[in-house]
Amino acid sequence: MSTTDRNRFPAEKEPAVRTSVPQRQPTPLDQMGGPAGFAYSAAPVIVFVAANAFLPLTATIIVSVAVGLTIAGYRLLRGERFSLAAGGLLGLALAIGIVSLTGSARDFFVVGIWVYLAAFVVTFGSVLLRRPLTGVAWNLVHGRKHAWRSDRRVLRAHDIATLAAAAVSGARFAVQQWLYVSNETGWLGVARIAMGWPLTILAALVVVWAWRRSNRLLPTG
Repeated sequence: MSTTDRNRFPAEKEPAVRTSVPQRQPTPLDQMGGPAGFAYSAAPVIVFVAANAFLPLTATIIVSVAVGLTIAGYRLLRGERFSLAAGGLLGLALAIGIVSLTGSARDFFVVGIWVYLAAFVVTFGSVLLRRPLTGVAWNLVHGRKHAWRSDRRVLRAHDIATLAAAAVSGARFAVQQWLYVSNETGWLGVARIAMGWPLTILAALVVVWAWRRSNRLLPTG
């Protein structure tokens, strides 16, 4: 082809090679709503305890419900998952309902306290039965096709992860039940926040480690 022809018909450009950018895997904190999720879950507790120190119980309930509804509506408007927005509101409604029936502000925390005890019994019991819950969940996710309990390294990892979850639940129950019996409503609020997400994230990191160890030791492909 002559120079004139090449100028008239320029060579076709080769298509650019597209490189796929790997997506960042969500962290345990991301899956629980991110840093904002911690603030959303802590706000109703802070408002209830603060209002209870200055207002009658009925007014405290009204203020707490108003804050919970506002937070849930805001989260939905931001496009967050309905389960995240409504889950916090459902827990608040249950706590407020019990307070309304008993007339005691400390009963705002009673449901969570007994949920912690139930979680401790279930998680710790699963380890005693040699079926740690994190391992059961891992195997379910992978089609229940692994004899994961026959590998001591995998079983030990899930024992550790499940015991971490049990320790978190047991510590929450012990501390908050003691404060409940002592009628320390304000300190119950402090304990609920301080022992909430920080401990949850720590336990979640141990669970993630156990799952990754299982994926490495047992073929999942």
